[in-house]
Amino acid sequence: MSEEISEDIETMGPVDYLVVEFPGNRMTGEGLPLLVDLVDRGIIRILDLVFVRKDADGSVVALELKDAGGGEMDLTVFEGAASGLLGQDDIDEAGAALEAGNSAGILVYENVWAAPFARALRRGGAQLVAGGRIPVQALLASLDAMEA
Repeated sequence: MSEEISEDIETMGPVDYLVVEFPGNRMTGEGLPLLVDLVDRGIIRILDLVFVRKDADGSVVALELKDAGGGEMDLTVFEGAASGLLGQDDIDEAGAALEAGNSAGILVYENVWAAPFARALRRGGAQLVAGGRIPVQALLASLDAMEA
C-alpha cells in the first residue's frame, strides 16, 4: 500500500472498485473525460486503474496504458494511478468475470465526497458492516415489475 494511503487511512472516504467490460475490446473513451471531471471536482480520487484483456484461450493479460484502447485514446492522464491495492489475484478474479475476447478497466477509487461523513462516523465509534450496489438493470426490472 502506498505511503499516501497508509498515512491517510483514518481520514479517507469509502473505497470502491468497478470492473467495466468492453465487448470485443472496443473502448471508445467516451467516459474518460467524465472520469477526469469527477477527479478534478474532488468527488473521487483514483487509487488504481488497470486495463486487462481476456484472450480466446481464457488467459488474462494486463495492458500498458499506451496499449489500452488500441492506442486511439490518450490515457496518459491516468499514468501513476497505482496504489498497490490491486494485485495479480484481483486481476485474475476480474478476468474470470469477462467473456473471452473482451477487455476491461479495473478502477479502485476513494469516494472523497463521503470522507467528512465517514470521519464523523469513525470518531463516534461507528463502522460500516455492509454495503452494496444495485445494478441499473435490476432497478429497471424492479420498476417494470411494480408497473405490471
